[in-house]
Amino acid sequence: MRARSFHFTAVALLVFLSGNSLAAETSDPFATDARLPLKPSLRLGGAIGDPCEGVSSEKTLGLMEVVNLALCNNPQTREVWASSKVQAAQLGVSQAGYLPSASVSASGSRNSLGTNQRAIGLTLSYLLYDFGARAASLENARQLLAAASATQDGTVQSLFLAAVQAFYRTRAAAAALDAALESERAAQHSFAAAEARYLAGAATPADKLQARTAWSQAILARITAEGNMKKAQGTLANVVGLDANRTVALEAGESKIGDENFEHDVALLIEQAKRLRPDIQAAEAQLKAAEASAEAVRAAGKPSISLSASSNQTSTGGISSHGSSLGVSVSVPIFSGYAPTYRVRAAEAQVEAKQAQAERIRSQVALDVWTAYQNLVTSTQALRTSADLLNSAEQSERMASGRYKAGVGNMLDVLNAQSALASARQQRIQSALDWNISRATLAQSMGNLDANLLQGLATTQEKITP
Repeated sequence: MRARSFHFTAVALLVFLSGNSLAAETSDPFATDARLPLKPSLRLGGAIGDPCEGVSSEKTLGLMEVVNLALCNNPQTREVWASSKVQAAQLGVSQAGYLPSASVSASGSRNSLGTNQRAIGLTLSYLLYDFGARAASLENARQLLAAASATQDGTVQSLFLAAVQAFYRTRAAAAALDAALESERAAQHSFAAAEARYLAGAATPADKLQARTAWSQAILARITAEGNMKKAQGTLANVVGLDANRTVALEAGESKIGDENFEHDVALLIEQAKRLRPDIQAAEAQLKAAEASAEAVRAAGKPSISLSASSNQTSTGGISSHGSSLGVSVSVPIFSGYAPTYRVRAAEAQVEAKQAQAERIRSQVALDVWTAYQNLVTSTQALRTSADLLNSAEQSERMASGRYKAGVGNMLDVLNAQSALASARQQRIQSALDWNISRATLAQSMGNLDANLLQGLATTQEKITP
């Protein structure tokens, strides 16, 4: 009877411990999820709850909706979010090293003489001191989580910029197509006018042929613009996490620009970028993680002190025995074939590599800000000039067409004026595109590309007409 009772107790204990272990697999006793960065999204208006709930591509989208859809739906953000959760879990693994461990064992056997033997044991152990190896491992996990969070921020910034670029390029492609259609209609009208004058005997066959050639060229330009529009739409769909053949409907509206007047000290911008850029923060966290890892490797070659306790009960042939122990153990590594020496050398070399990487990234950030700033200066000047160019080209085309219709001009002047107007329209569209993208690129190079920039573009706007 005692043997059966002992067996039942052992099974019940194992079932109880296994149930607790399975429950612990889905819990978060160290609250590591609280250390995770926010799930990628715009979080407009301080929204609470899941900011991606209700985000859809089935409606017409503005710039902010496109960016939010990209952040919520693109696989890149889900990938970096999952990587951050992996590092948060690894932090929990390191924190677990500060708690005691317990294990239970049970066995049963029957020998050739028909004697049953059963045993159950419980063992507890706790690491008392290890010369900082445990603390270094915990610091390594903390810094790797910080690096993962910064990497996520960097990915969000890059995807944010890609969504802004895709939005404006799609808008620019639509405007370029409209401009090409307008140029095609103007060329067709010129051909009709030349043909009418030719039939009336007031124009030469050369005028008609030149007008026909210009019309054909306008048709080819329109076909190219249609192809560019399709490619821009495919890129936009890809950025927001859809297949390239899916069409994302954008809200009707003109290309927009914000305040063209700005003055900044580029040196201050570079210093600000070095404080804000996620890739610098990630590199610095990885450097600290490498330093902590090196400390852990050094401590691994030193003694460790542990506390252990055990209790066991054995039943053989109906006779039970019980034993227990409590003690302190000291483990002193003596010789491991020089492996610890080379582990330390490898860890120290890794620290040097991370230091060089951090310096390289700081230098690249300075170049990114400088390049983005100069591009914005250039695109701002080009935007101002393109407005003047478009205005003068429109006046020239109206004058040349009016003179030809009045019978005092020639077809070559009309075609040249229409060609110049078509070029001015495209340059105006391209200048507006470059300005919007340059501003977003400068913000991204500084590490502060966020919803405020989009809202700024939405509040101070100027119509850019093709």
